[in-house]
Amino acid sequence: MITTQAFGRTGHLSTRTLFGAAALSQVTQDEADRTLDLLLHYGVNHIDTAASYGDAELRIGPWMKAHRHTFFLATKTEKRTYQEAKEELQRSLERLRVDSVDLWQMHVLVKPEEWEIAMGPGGALEAFLEAREQGLTRFLGVTGHGLTAPAMHLRSLERFDFDSVLFPYNYVLMQNPQYAADVEKLLKVCQEKQVAVQTIKSLTRGPWGEKEQTRATWYEPLEDQRDIDLAVHWVLSRSQLFLNTVADIHLLPKVLDAAARFQVGPSDDAMQDMAQRLGMTSLFVD
Repeated sequence: MITTQAFGRTGHLSTRTLFGAAALSQVTQDEADRTLDLLLHYGVNHIDTAASYGDAELRIGPWMKAHRHTFFLATKTEKRTYQEAKEELQRSLERLRVDSVDLWQMHVLVKPEEWEIAMGPGGALEAFLEAREQGLTRFLGVTGHGLTAPAMHLRSLERFDFDSVLFPYNYVLMQNPQYAADVEKLLKVCQEKQVAVQTIKSLTRGPWGEKEQTRATWYEPLEDQRDIDLAVHWVLSRSQLFLNTVADIHLLPKVLDAAARFQVGPSDDAMQDMAQRLGMTSLFVD
């Protein structure tokens, strides 16, 4: 089983690894149901999906009749205006077959021009506040991709007291001095405010480049169990962090196995050796 801890100030004890439901974007319901069995086996009790994750919400919907109370359920929207966000939440609830979610998140909010719309008059933030008041969600969050995500999350937290943040976090990314500095600033604020911190892209080896894409992930992932152990344990060694699992159902068992066996984090030498041995590179460039 995977250990749990408080998900920020929500009062929910979430497993340190959250199920990243992007892995269900292009699978059959039978494949999705087998994935549910795997989650239950490891005690995973938190699902993170999004309106933009293909058929993921549709695949999760059938689980909810029997398992709604098993999971802390989160979804996301990339809509930036009040009306569009409100309508997309209704669609997500219908697809998920639930009356409400536990966490609704502004997804990939990293472009300044989109941020101004979402946070301004008639923006998505108004729909978020309304949804919370109406009981359609209990908590509100913000997510981001790319090198500017931590800095933009800091800006978002200055504007509104979100309950959670989500951003890329792995060993190679944290060798970028500016990115690492932004992450540390964000983590300090999140700790002070008791904001839950979710991380993604833990298994990134690098961009696919000219290689054939053999996984559902949009980046080339780590494949060997010993390497996945190192990457997963490195993230989990930072007690403040939650790890959102990989977007490929066939790699998921290895990630959950690694998480279930976590005790202590690897040494910096071990991480450096892996990065050099595999030629690991960052997904993002300045």
